[in-house]
Amino acid sequence: MKDFDVIVAGGGHAGIEASLASARLGLKTCLITINADNIGQMSCNPAIGGLAKGHLVREIDALGGEMGKAADYTGIQFRRLNTSKGPAARATRAQSDMYRYREYMKSVVMNTENLLVLMDEVTDIIVEADTVRGVTTKSSGSIYSKAVVLTNGTFLNGIIHIGLQHHPGGRLGEPASSLSENLKKYGLTIRRLKTGTCPRLKKQTINFDVLDKQVSDEPLPTFSFDNIRPPLPLLPCFVTYTNETTHNIILKNLDRSPLYTGKIRSIGPRYCPSIEDKVVKFSHHNRHQIFLEPTGLNSVEYYPNGISTSLPFDVQTEIVHSIKGLEEAEIIRPGYGIEYDFFDPTELYHSLMSKKVKNLFLAGQINGTSGYEEAAAQGIIAGINAALAVQNKEPFTLSRTEAYIGILIDDLVTKGVDEPYRMFTSRAEFRLNLREDNADIRLTPYARDIGLIDDERYNRFEKKKKDIEKILIYLQDLRIRAGDEKVKASVYLKRPEVKIENLTAFMDKEHREILESIKTEVETMVKFEGYLEKERREIERLKELSRIRLPKNTDFSSIPGISREVAEKLKKYSPSTLEEALRIPGITPGAISMLIIYLKKERDSGNPA
Repeated sequence: MKDFDVIVAGGGHAGIEASLASARLGLKTCLITINADNIGQMSCNPAIGGLAKGHLVREIDALGGEMGKAADYTGIQFRRLNTSKGPAARATRAQSDMYRYREYMKSVVMNTENLLVLMDEVTDIIVEADTVRGVTTKSSGSIYSKAVVLTNGTFLNGIIHIGLQHHPGGRLGEPASSLSENLKKYGLTIRRLKTGTCPRLKKQTINFDVLDKQVSDEPLPTFSFDNIRPPLPLLPCFVTYTNETTHNIILKNLDRSPLYTGKIRSIGPRYCPSIEDKVVKFSHHNRHQIFLEPTGLNSVEYYPNGISTSLPFDVQTEIVHSIKGLEEAEIIRPGYGIEYDFFDPTELYHSLMSKKVKNLFLAGQINGTSGYEEAAAQGIIAGINAALAVQNKEPFTLSRTEAYIGILIDDLVTKGVDEPYRMFTSRAEFRLNLREDNADIRLTPYARDIGLIDDERYNRFEKKKKDIEKILIYLQDLRIRAGDEKVKASVYLKRPEVKIENLTAFMDKEHREILESIKTEVETMVKFEGYLEKERREIERLKELSRIRLPKNTDFSSIPGISREVAEKLKKYSPSTLEEALRIPGITPGAISMLIIYLKKERDSGNPA
C-alpha cells in the first residue's frame, strides 16, 4: 500500500488512460482520486469525439487505450461529421450515456490487474535529488513510487463562479485541490485559465415537438478497431436557437456577469465560448445554435450544448425560457464558470515528463488543454512513458507526421498555451495521411512493440493490412468498361463522380466480401494517391530533420546568422532536434539552415553534435 512503480493522481480521462497503460505494461500502479465513484465523470457535455477529437479517440484506441471502447459500449447516438468534405476532415462523434460511461470506466479501472485505486487527495510530491519519489496525501500520508503522473484537471485551486458569487471547487459540489501551491517550490511555472459549462434542463419540461430532431447515422460509425456493435438503444438530439430576446437578456445583465465585471480574469476557450461572449463578440449574428443532448437513457437531464454561462441563476432561467422549445424548461443545476491553475507545458519534454523534476509526468487540463479527448490522449502517452521510465527504457514519443496526438503534444511543449488548447484538423500539416480510418495502420505497430496490444487484436490488424493490399492489387488488374474503352478499376475510381460502391458490381464475390470492411481506406488510398505521395515526401524531409539532434547546452547566441530573438527562443524551449526547433513560433527556415551549417562545422571539426 505504500510502495508502487507508478502513482497517478486524478481519476478523469487523462488519469484513466495513464493508469491503465502503466498497469497493462506490468507496472504496480496506484490511481489516487478524491472520489472513486467519479472515475470517468463527464464534467461537461455527454459526448465523445467530434472534429479532430474523433481522430484522437481512434488513435488512443489504436495504441491500446480505453476511451473508444467506452464510447462504443455506452453510446446512445452516433454520427459522422463533415461527410460532404474530404476524408481528412471527416470525424466520428457519439453521445454517451454519461452515467454508464462512468460506470464502465470505473469497472475497467477497478478490475485491471496491477492497478490499485485509493480514495485520497494528493497534496504534494516527494522529491529527492530533483527526482520524484512519491506523493504526500491528505489521509494516507506518504506513498512512494518511481514515477508520478499528475492529471488533476480543473481541480487545482479551482474557483467556481455563478454570477458575482464564487467559491472554491474543482467541479460543482466537489472540493478544489491546493496541490499546485505546494509544487511551486520545485520550480514549476503556474498560470490560470477559465472554462465553463451549461445549465442542465429537466426533460419533462422541454417541448420537443417544436424542435428539429437529429438521429444517428446508419450504419453506426464507431470508434474502436475492435469493431464493437453498440449495445444500447439510440436516442435523438434536438436543435434549437437563441434569438433577439435571448441576446437582450444577456446584454442587460452583463453587469452581473463575472466575465464582464472583472471577477474572472483568466482566459477561456476561444472555440467554445460562453453565451455571453458569443452575444458580445459576435453581435452581427442574430441567433446561435443549441443542441439539446440527452445525458443518459434513464436520465431526466438534458444538456443544452451552446449556452455555457456563468451568469446568475435567475438570468440563466430567463435565457432558457426565451428559447424556442424551452419556454417552460426547468433548470436542474446551473451553468457555471471555473478558474483553475495549470502548469506551463513548455516545461515538459515530448514524453510529457517535467524538465524540472525527473520522472514527474503531467497530462490533461493541467497542461492547459480543454476536452476529454485531448486529456485522454496525453494520459496514455504519460502512462506509457512513466512505465518506460521506471524500466529505464527510452521514452515513446509521436511526431507531428505520425499522429494528431503528436501534433497536440508538440504544440503544447514547443508553443505553450495562452488559452485552453483544442485540437482541430487545421493544426495538422499532413492531415490526409492522418485520417481517422488509418489510425491503426499508423499506430498499432508501436503499441504492439510497447506491449499494449494482444495477439488476437494484432492478428486482426495484420489481416486488415493484407486485405487492403490484396484489394489494391485486384483493382489494378480489374478492367471496367467506361464508354467505349476498358480501364483499370483503380483508374476509374479516381474519377470525382465514381464511388467505391460503383465498383462492387464488377467484382467477384471473394473480393467484394473482403472490401466491405475496408471501403473507406481503399477508396481514399486510390482516389488521393498523388496527394498522399506528395505528403509522404514532405514527411520524409521532416523525418530527416528529426534525426538531426541538437547538443544539450548549445550556446545559440554564438551561432553566426542566428538573431538574438531566435537564440532566446531556442534557449527557452531547448529543442532536442531540428524538427522540434522548426515548430517553435518565430523560428524560420533560414534559422534552421544556419543551425544545419553550424552542426556540420561542429561535426567536421570533431566536436560531438
